[in-house]
Amino acid sequence: MIIGDLARQDVAQRLAGDGLGIRFGPFNIRIRSELASFAALAHQLYAPYPIPGEASFNDFHVRLARPRGLRRWWRQQVCFAVDGQSPFAPYTVEHAFPALEWGINWCVATRSHHLLMLHSAVVERQGKAMLFPAWPGHGKSTLCTALIHSGWRLLSDEFGLVHPADGSVLPIPRLIPLKNESIDVIRRFRSDAVIGPAFYGTRKGTVAHVRPPLDSIRRADEPARPRWLVFPRWLAGAALSLTRMPKSQAFLMVATNSFNYEVLDATAFSLVADMVDACNCYSLCYSNLDEAIRVLGELADADQG
Repeated sequence: MIIGDLARQDVAQRLAGDGLGIRFGPFNIRIRSELASFAALAHQLYAPYPIPGEASFNDFHVRLARPRGLRRWWRQQVCFAVDGQSPFAPYTVEHAFPALEWGINWCVATRSHHLLMLHSAVVERQGKAMLFPAWPGHGKSTLCTALIHSGWRLLSDEFGLVHPADGSVLPIPRLIPLKNESIDVIRRFRSDAVIGPAFYGTRKGTVAHVRPPLDSIRRADEPARPRWLVFPRWLAGAALSLTRMPKSQAFLMVATNSFNYEVLDATAFSLVADMVDACNCYSLCYSNLDEAIRVLGELADADQG
């Protein structure tokens, strides 16, 4: 059963009651909220995502609720809470949906130390994963969104989840948050992309969420083997360049783009070393999406060993 099998009123009732369960890759999340505006967006943007069975374990119990006390009447605000605790200052009620998405990211990043978590977008082609470790502002989300609308499968925009048992990358194909100019870039690039409303004036500027193609969501149980590490950098007006990177440099950059490298210690060292050894490593500088997609496609076609 998926969210889209429910009527909008049923989604609102579940959210206001015991909660609405949603499965994002390896995580089951139960969400509670009495906000009608949030229920409408959840029904729209989460429609293809599966609903866990009633007996399923929920990894995170999260809630969007109005603040208590006088603050409740002073401004229209909403708090994100997980297991009854609010880790962030209240958001304006208009930003409830991005608050939830950011809150889920926080839950994964702080409570999933059974996996190595890389700050990386990940896409897949023919069973092999291409990872894009990068800091915010380097264009990984825009590039990732364009690739998954050009024949690649989304594993994640935010987390490269590496399983310690075998080094495979686990899919967590959640919504992709585009920011500022990237929103219009993707609207022009792919007019049929499912993009939610723009939220203006958030803590990260203007944000809109892209729903992954249905194939990526339906194949959320299929991990992939790392094959390419590409460190992207968008630079206005730059000519495209894709250059080999020394593996020693790639190791340092992957390790420093990990959420929990120091927590996992020797396990993380071994996982990153094995990944870098198995991957061809490149730095990518680009300004034109079409050129970047073409070059990465050619790289994948020529490098399937």
